[in-house]
Amino acid sequence: MRQPPLVVHIIYRLGVGGLENGLVNLINHMPAEAYRHAIICLKDSTDFRQRLARNDVEIHELHKKDGQDWHSFVAMYRLLKQLQPSIVHTRNIGTMEYQISAFCAGVKHRVHGEHGWDVADPDGTNVKYQLLRRVLNLFVHRFIPLSRHLESYLLDKVHVPPRKITRIINGVDTQIFYPRPAHKQPLDACPFNFVEIDTVIGTIGRMHGVKDQITLVKAFILACQRDVEKSGHLKLIIIGDGPLHKQALDLLDAAGLSAQVWLPGVRNDVAEINRRLDVFVLPSLAEGISNTILEAMACGLPVIATDVGGNSELVVDAVTGWLVPVNDPGAMADKILAYVHDIETLHRHGLQGQQRIQQNFSLTAMVENYQAVYDSFF
Repeated sequence: MRQPPLVVHIIYRLGVGGLENGLVNLINHMPAEAYRHAIICLKDSTDFRQRLARNDVEIHELHKKDGQDWHSFVAMYRLLKQLQPSIVHTRNIGTMEYQISAFCAGVKHRVHGEHGWDVADPDGTNVKYQLLRRVLNLFVHRFIPLSRHLESYLLDKVHVPPRKITRIINGVDTQIFYPRPAHKQPLDACPFNFVEIDTVIGTIGRMHGVKDQITLVKAFILACQRDVEKSGHLKLIIIGDGPLHKQALDLLDAAGLSAQVWLPGVRNDVAEINRRLDVFVLPSLAEGISNTILEAMACGLPVIATDVGGNSELVVDAVTGWLVPVNDPGAMADKILAYVHDIETLHRHGLQGQQRIQQNFSLTAMVENYQAVYDSFF
């Protein structure tokens, strides 16, 4: 029997993140008889690989050196010659250059996804990256941006022909991400008792520059300072690790709020954590279509997000949450306190967000759209 075509997904690293979570969802839910899958990590993989439900997915690690590692292009070429995929699918600028390796290895069908901005180009204005994408456009058959903002960037700045672009919005698995059924329950290793009088604010993501969790930390401190009466009932959870972790802890310790925060690093129980939150906050400097926002909304949480990238495509201001300016702790603190003082609005925004997920962000539709792109090559 003829095997299904092989799709090789090239990513920077298989760890906790929205892009990686979307890839795992895609592989887990695409019919096994339609396509086989393999993942090539420029760096390495973590325990996150255990989320793959299929046992036939090969994961390869190139252990690329930092900076321009020319050997990695040769290693990629050799690996692709060995795997002989029908389709190569790169994601974001960090992997796009390896479309050249795919071309040289004779891969007939080449796809590139734009999921969000690079930390060195948070608003897409870097001319060098625009020119790089224009050159690499010659090697790509189909672009898949996740938001209208990214689609406009490809059209207007990179000059990709419209016929080569298919926008696909992320979907969320509502079998995993759903509201808590009743009262909050204790959570393993978490110091909070989750009493009903508390308001728990949270965010999930890598703790590095473009995600800007420091703005959320400053907003939390301001909220506690502005409302001393309520401050003791405010709690903050930040899930993720990275260079901002220590800075966040230092700021909270200096403000005397260490007992009201929990920063455990990376966790594998994101859905359970969401079900312990009351408000989700995404303070990013730039975004594509955020999986963490989708997951939070699916759990019935109101969302406070910065008004960048695709966030406004997910969060309807004053309906499912609030949109605030980037790098503005004061505005963020105002919206946190608005929910603290108006629990009815908090619950209404959360419910309306959950309904929006059910109506517009189906995981089934996302998988079908990706499969339609792959099918179009045959």
